[in-house]
Amino acid sequence: MTFDELGLSDPIKQAVAESGYTTPTSIQAQAIPLILEGKDVVGASQTGTGKTAAFALPALSRIEPLGKPQILVLEPTRELAHQVAEQFEKYSKHTGLKTALLYGGVGYGEQSKLLLAGADIVVATPGRLVDHFYRATMRFGALKILVLDEVDRMLDMGFLPQVRRIVNLCPWEGRQTLLFSATMPAAIQTFAQWCLVDPVSVEIARAAVASSVTHAFYPVAMDQRDELLVALLDQTEWHSVMIFTRTRKEADEVTAMLKSSGHPNVAAMHSDVGQRERMEALQGFRDGKYDVLVATDVAARGIDISGVSHVINYRVPENAEDYVHRIGRTGRAAAEGDAFTLLTADELDYAKSVEVFTNQTIPRRKLENFDYMYTALLDDDKPRMVRRKPAGKKRR
Repeated sequence: MTFDELGLSDPIKQAVAESGYTTPTSIQAQAIPLILEGKDVVGASQTGTGKTAAFALPALSRIEPLGKPQILVLEPTRELAHQVAEQFEKYSKHTGLKTALLYGGVGYGEQSKLLLAGADIVVATPGRLVDHFYRATMRFGALKILVLDEVDRMLDMGFLPQVRRIVNLCPWEGRQTLLFSATMPAAIQTFAQWCLVDPVSVEIARAAVASSVTHAFYPVAMDQRDELLVALLDQTEWHSVMIFTRTRKEADEVTAMLKSSGHPNVAAMHSDVGQRERMEALQGFRDGKYDVLVATDVAARGIDISGVSHVINYRVPENAEDYVHRIGRTGRAAAEGDAFTLLTADELDYAKSVEVFTNQTIPRRKLENFDYMYTALLDDDKPRMVRRKPAGKKRR
């Protein structure tokens, strides 16, 4: 199947062709015809499968320029909202449709101008959208299509009450609602039953590790976590690397440690970093200014960064589902990628949860020529004297 066979409008097909796309992904091939028919859709698809285009292309094909918000897309984070707005602008460039991007952390002035200038598409985070409603700069009367993206993430972040309020502001009669979520816990199923009408479900390889990603655990003693991380970078042929940490403080510490270890082109990305700096780090990583991006899970979901050759988990994620989302940053669009996860003895329960969640035994590997301290995780080693590290604060 090609995009020409899906029934998209001519201006949208032209933008798709100019983007270099020829064959739709599974989620696109299944969801696009349903959305074009006007059906409510619940979509579940693993990261990196082209989910944004799956709802953006048919939604844009169903509207004409009106100068009032006709498509509303809700996203849980500023980065996701920014990325999705860029995609809508790219796909709609031959239509005359205008897009407004609304998110917090910046002033209202420019966003209000975009709305007053006649935006047909609004991409927003929930809190800032509600603010614009109370400022009378956002109105919902002409809305035709509501897209709720990354709903499980919005649930995790406590946004569902705000999302419910927004849904109630939208017209119920004649509204098409599209809900996309990587997982479907009970709360989201109940929410979907409330806000969608006779939805069709499209589920593509949910919660699975992409076959294009080679991944493994690297057991190591707690005191050698930093040493092994640096050694992996030094001994691996990589193009660009995303390193995930559990906490914002840890992200800053790992960034500083890598810079002092001979890796100067490193940037940190987490919620304590200012919005402008976060966008600069993300764009710098995309452009090659930075070849290592150290991030918390703010960058694990949905962010589209092509060409990431390696992902490294500095610690095993506490949530097994996060493991899939993190390593899904590499191996995107069927490209090959590698994912390494540093594993210490205190994380064995988390590692087991990941294996149960992914329904596979993840191989344990050792890095050649690395001088390992003894740990029971290295079960093929015999105990030996542990080398003492210089006195000072140790990060556990």
